[in-house]
Amino acid sequence: MTIGTVLIANRGEIALRILRTCRDLGIRTVAAYSAADAGSAVVREADAAVCIGPEAAKRSYLNIAALIEAARLAGADAIHPGYGFLSEDPDFAEVCAAEGLRFVGPPAELLALLGDKSSARMAMAKAGLPLLPGTLQPVHTEAEAEKAAAEVGYPLIIKAVAGGGGRGMQVVTCPAELPAALAQTRASALNLFADGRVYLERYLLSARHVEVQVLADDQGSVISLGARDCTVQRRRQKLIEETPLPSLAETDVARITRDAVRGAREAGYVGAGTFEFIVDDADHHYFMEVNCRIQVEHPVTEMVTGVDIVAEQLRISAGQPLSIRQEDVVPRGAAIECRVNAEDPSRGFVPAPAVLTEFRSPAGPFVRVDTHAEPGHRVAAAYDSLLAKVIVWAPTRTAAIGRMQRALRECRIRGTGLHTTIGFLQRVLDDDRFRNARHRTNLVDEIVYQPRSTRES
Repeated sequence: MTIGTVLIANRGEIALRILRTCRDLGIRTVAAYSAADAGSAVVREADAAVCIGPEAAKRSYLNIAALIEAARLAGADAIHPGYGFLSEDPDFAEVCAAEGLRFVGPPAELLALLGDKSSARMAMAKAGLPLLPGTLQPVHTEAEAEKAAAEVGYPLIIKAVAGGGGRGMQVVTCPAELPAALAQTRASALNLFADGRVYLERYLLSARHVEVQVLADDQGSVISLGARDCTVQRRRQKLIEETPLPSLAETDVARITRDAVRGAREAGYVGAGTFEFIVDDADHHYFMEVNCRIQVEHPVTEMVTGVDIVAEQLRISAGQPLSIRQEDVVPRGAAIECRVNAEDPSRGFVPAPAVLTEFRSPAGPFVRVDTHAEPGHRVAAAYDSLLAKVIVWAPTRTAAIGRMQRALRECRIRGTGLHTTIGFLQRVLDDDRFRNARHRTNLVDEIVYQPRSTRES
């Protein structure tokens, strides 16, 4: 079974990333684009392109009917959804299957099981993975939430069952905050995901965020490509990712990896996916969620393993076995990724839409830049603010940090009214807590809100 033509149902850097692997494999590509992206690099580079609607994502990149029609018109036999948008939508996967199109991702039933955080937690608990105290079932009333919160303990976090990307969650530090936070999280979840269900989970004030990259084909092979640290976050959205995990013993890393593979195997997972865990100060890990898609931070894993994860996704979707075995995965060195966003860190990382007047990427040995940006590119408020991902490799973590600092200094991104996260990323890389791998998920808040004189003392 082979794939002849892939419709890329996404935009930005991930659309170009998918296109390049398809081209390496001799697969024809079709760019599905909104009217706002008509002049984008992926539209120019693809073998064909189909406009799927206006700028608003709901009428273009989230329009299932338009995407299916575009695939039919272009003669595609597969659709790659990238990340975000419809990448984890079971309805989209189901419609693709019904239309005879291969959805490059897990089948609809798996997306429904693992995309619902409540059922995912129950499935992983059944598989024997450790979970933080919390509710396995959604809470529906304020009284039910109050009773559950007393059992879970404070601080706790309210999470949307259908949430993702750091959205649809709120921390609660005491019982008095619970009613308002519950109502607000429900309303936010309903608006963002059309699903107002929420659940409660113990919140760790000091923790590390760890994820394991897995690959699984439909012939029973499940392997891990190792773990990534995603602890540097703002508003629970990642800014810096790295591999291998700093400051964790190899035995602890091995336990986390084994749990991810066991969870994938028990769930019957198929495709590329990421099993996410939280790690406390005693180095105990707890399952959080599964991301049933390619991750923004997948390049750091590719840099140390030499495995093209998109290529493996396409193999799996074509019904072929993985091209590698677990014993073939031999990570080398260290890799770091920084997300360069069009955001203003001084104003709480609010998006800063603009037209780019200058865009120059860093280069040099072992530097990779995944981007769609170029001079004249309009950073639209309607879409994610990601401009580029800068990824570096080096033999050691210390050398990788130094190489990343050099790479960020080489970035030249300008535009009227434009702000980027480059300066803030440099501050994080220079922070002793990060350099010594003592940082936790609250590092960004500490840098933003703690006076500079105190930080440097």
